[in-house]
Amino acid sequence: MKTDALEIYEPKNLSPWTMPDSYCGEVWPGYYLFLSRNRDSGCLTESNFAKGLEAIGGESMGEAADDDGEPESLVQVVREGHWACGWIEWIAIHQDATEALRKADEIAGALESYPVLDESDFSEREQVEAEQVWKNCYNEKERIEYIRKYRGQFDFLDFAELLSNVRGKYFSGYASELIY
Repeated sequence: MKTDALEIYEPKNLSPWTMPDSYCGEVWPGYYLFLSRNRDSGCLTESNFAKGLEAIGGESMGEAADDDGEPESLVQVVREGHWACGWIEWIAIHQDATEALRKADEIAGALESYPVLDESDFSEREQVEAEQVWKNCYNEKERIEYIRKYRGQFDFLDFAELLSNVRGKYFSGYASELIY
């Protein structure tokens, strides 16, 4: 006799939420942890978080009922305070969100062998951060010293481009070399 049972997907690369030691926040039974970030996350973590959330459909995926019958999102970003890093956000995927769980599991597996979800997004984020560092953390004298020391990073088209770099209008060197 065949029964219609709800399909339960068990991820290979994701872990179910478990109660941390010394934890006093909301509990998340039935949810899996996908990706996380915190106040101090770098460009790669931020890029992967945004693109991973987008790939599984964001927070707009269907709803399930909690123990009180109130609807709750099957995929959501959970933000929690943390004593060491200020805050942590993590993507929570309910066990009933089968398609999102499958996609997140596939992505998590792929990240094991190659850590970047979207090269273009990651590169753009690095460039934006490098330009902010270049403008706000270096003065003109330090910019000239950096350009001299790492001349191979720069390929100026003309003197005007060199001056724009020295004045901090933009950074045309290797973003990853400046910010890491």
